[in-house]
Amino acid sequence: FSPGLLVVAGSFAAFRLLNRGLERLVPPPPSARRNRWKWRNIWTSLAHSVLPGTHSPSPRRFCLHPGLSEDLVGTHPPGAHSLIAVSVGYFLEDFVDMLCNQKLHQSWELLFHHSVVIVCFGIAVLLHQYVGFALVALLVEINSIFLHLRQILLMANLVHTTCYRLNSIINLGTYVVFRITTLAWMTRWLFLNRENVPPATYAVGTVGMAIMTPMNLILFYRLLRSDFFK
Repeated sequence: FSPGLLVVAGSFAAFRLLNRGLERLVPPPPSARRNRWKWRNIWTSLAHSVLPGTHSPSPRRFCLHPGLSEDLVGTHPPGAHSLIAVSVGYFLEDFVDMLCNQKLHQSWELLFHHSVVIVCFGIAVLLHQYVGFALVALLVEINSIFLHLRQILLMANLVHTTCYRLNSIINLGTYVVFRITTLAWMTRWLFLNRENVPPATYAVGTVGMAIMTPMNLILFYRLLRSDFFK
């Protein structure tokens, strides 16, 4: 039984408990009381984003040769494998939370996104390979911090405040730097190393990038239109 799976299970349980207790820790404002589960969901997502968002490395430092395992010296920083496993647990918890509380036509995009992430990160957790590559993907969570803050401010009916405007600018900037640029770098790395990656893993990575890239470009357009050209 893989120790990584124990971390995934522990992470799932921890984020589930956090979700349950967040309404007491951060009571929803009157404008969010009709959608209490969503308020808890966003704060749970923010808690996860802060964790990997402040511990992810630079792409060039840790995106290593796919054949390296964690037993080799210098393959990835200490705790990297556990960090990926913790993220898998979070995405599983968020998947279940949305499935139980939101209609499918409202959440299918995020459910699809989470499915791709769980499969890709799951390979790194189970095989102890591509951990560096998965760790680079977590750079995206730096932007997710501001993306979730934006949702919180919207639910709190603070859209016309200076705080919201400032967050919108930072959100868009970090979106380009840590989301679009990171995904582009990962796609390029995967293409350049295609001969060193087993066909099955390469197929999973290619499909994952092919799904994530347009999804993130569409979201970027929606943010730009909503916050700056409305």
